[in-house]
Parts: sequence; C-alpha cells; structure tokens
Amino acid sequence: MTTDLSRGAANRTEIRRAAVTDMIVDHAKEILDEDGAGAVTVSEIARRMGMRSPSVYKYFDSLNAIYDALFARGQDLLLAYVHQAVRGLEPGLETLLEGNRAFVRWATGEQGLAALLFWRPVPGFEPSPHTYAVAEELWLEGRRHLREAVARDELSSAADTEEAHRLLTVVVSGIVSQQLANQPGVGFDEGRFTSLTDEVLQMFVHHYTPHHRKDRP
Repeated sequence: MTTDLSRGAANRTEIRRAAVTDMIVDHAKEILDEDGAGAVTVSEIARRMGMRSPSVYKYFDSLNAIYDALFARGQDLLLAYVHQAVRGLEPGLETLLEGNRAFVRWATGEQGLAALLFWRPVPGFEPSPHTYAVAEELWLEGRRHLREAVARDELSSAADTEEAHRLLTVVVSGIVSQQLANQPGVGFDEGRFTSLTDEVLQMFVHHYTPHHRKDRP
C-alpha cells in the first residue's frame, strides 16, 4: 500500500528530475546560441553542468532527444510570442499580418532556435510527432487567419487555399533566411532584410486583394 511518505518521496524525485532536465536543455540552448546546433554535444553539456557524460543519459537517452527538447522549447516560445503579439487584434487580416511580423521578430531574436526549427542544421535529426504537433498548430492558425480575412472581404477567395498559405510562408521565411545569412546578430529594426517585412507583407496583400477593391479610386 502506498503511503503518504512514499508518495512524497516520489514527488520530490520527480521534481528534482524535472529540474535537472530543464537545466540540461538550458545549457544546450546556451551552446546553440553561442556556436550553433553542431556544437551541442552531451560531453559539452556535462562539462558545463559539472557532471560526467553518462549522467546526462539518465535524463535523455540520446543527443537527438536533447535536440527534440530544444525543438519543443523553441516551438512553445514562438507560439507564445505570436499569441502575445496578436492578442486583442481584430480577426482576419490584421491578426494575420501581425502574427507574421511577430514570427520574423522572434526568429531574428532567437537565431539558434530558429535555425533548428526551420532548417536542417543537424543531420539525421527529425522532431518527434508529439513535438512537431505545436508547429502544426501554428500552421493551422495561419490557415485560419487567411480564411477569416477572405470571409471579411479583406482578401480574395484565392487566398483561402493551401497554395496561398505556402506562398506566405515562403516570402516570410525568405526574409528570415536572408537576414540570418547576411547579417547574423543584427536586430529586427536594424536588419537590411527584416526592415522590408511590412513591404513584403503588403506585396502579398496586394496580390490577393479582391478585384472590386483594387478598382476603387
């Protein structure tokens, strides 16, 4: 029979394990930010934590599992950042545009995580289905905002398609790619490419503006 004492001991063990697990991911993110995804190793994490490498494997069974935890943290941070940016805005086009601006801002400020989330810097690493579910949530939100913009007559019906959504992600991720490749470490407001974010978004809007609104004087 389980006693209150044994349950309390088990809870303390779980709390300690969760704390060490978070510390491992914290150190992995520091390495990622400093030197890129390829620099993240179990031995370097262990060195920074003052432990031996086998001890890290008590919490993560592989280096890829640590990358998966980093991927999950990045997606959670991005989702929270975008949600905060669009809170209180009108549904539809306003939310769509501000959400994409927030995406570019976040990626510019979190270049290590952005590279892990949106490119393939680690050969052989694929996020687990559970971890990738958050990325799919953000994708579905973007698709819904397009649909709402069409329903409000802010965009043409052609914008309510997978093709239009893919096009939007291509142009927005292109801003991030160019900025990170050519001016790494430069902030959103100062970036030669991120400073074009609004202009690029307006090009997308113009492409999908309903014809009857384009014809207005």
